[in-house]
Amino acid sequence: MLVDSHCHLDYLEADHDLDAIVRRAGAAGVGEMLTICTKVTEAERIRAIAARYPNVYCSVGVHPHEAAPEGQVGVDRLVELAAHPKVIGIGETGLDYYYEHSPREIQQNGFRRHIEAAQETGLPLIVHTRDADQDTMDILEESFSIKSFSGVIHCFSASRALAERALDLGLYISLSGIVTFKSAKDIQATAMAVPADRLLVETDAPYLAPVPHRGKTNEPAFVRHVSDFVADLRGVPRDDFERQTTANFHRLFGKAGSAPASGA
Repeated sequence: MLVDSHCHLDYLEADHDLDAIVRRAGAAGVGEMLTICTKVTEAERIRAIAARYPNVYCSVGVHPHEAAPEGQVGVDRLVELAAHPKVIGIGETGLDYYYEHSPREIQQNGFRRHIEAAQETGLPLIVHTRDADQDTMDILEESFSIKSFSGVIHCFSASRALAERALDLGLYISLSGIVTFKSAKDIQATAMAVPADRLLVETDAPYLAPVPHRGKTNEPAFVRHVSDFVADLRGVPRDDFERQTTANFHRLFGKAGSAPASGA
């Protein structure tokens, strides 16, 4: 069984038959999915999607692109929303200096509040970082020195140095379809170097479809291609890698095992 550790089923629902997408994931051997919250104002909708399917979990958080439009979401609000049984992670959150849809200071303040929520709840932090390696790790390390927390750098596309610093904090690295691209040699090198017990796989659907579906709408079923590619890259049996990443997911997102089949 595979796990898609990061997808956006709410985005897919807008233009696709979500029941069919979940069925195709199951047919591809994807047993569980984590659908990610990017706006607290959409948290109830995302939670309702998770409640519809026994094998779908969700998170609560504000993407750095949305940090300004969503306003100053407080730690207490994040903690309150995270109490729901289907919510198993905090985020996605972090820093994105590539697009800078929100001012850097607002992104950084929001990132720190999400970290505090992760520290308070004990749920893992789901980190988005793009063109912001130094500030991302400085904030993570500063916060970790005050109180430890768990988490994952999702859709890894950063430097090897960031990966090493994240691993030193005990964080996980999640690989998306980007790793299958011919141009992604640096990411592939990092994927080979990360310890096996710290790797996750994801789609980030509907974005970044892996080879051989590049350019198409991504969906959780395609995480199979990411997993098989990385297994071959690392020279390990595909079944073994699948079992490892699934075990890693459940070690990090421990609440997933205790969440009820429904969101009631």
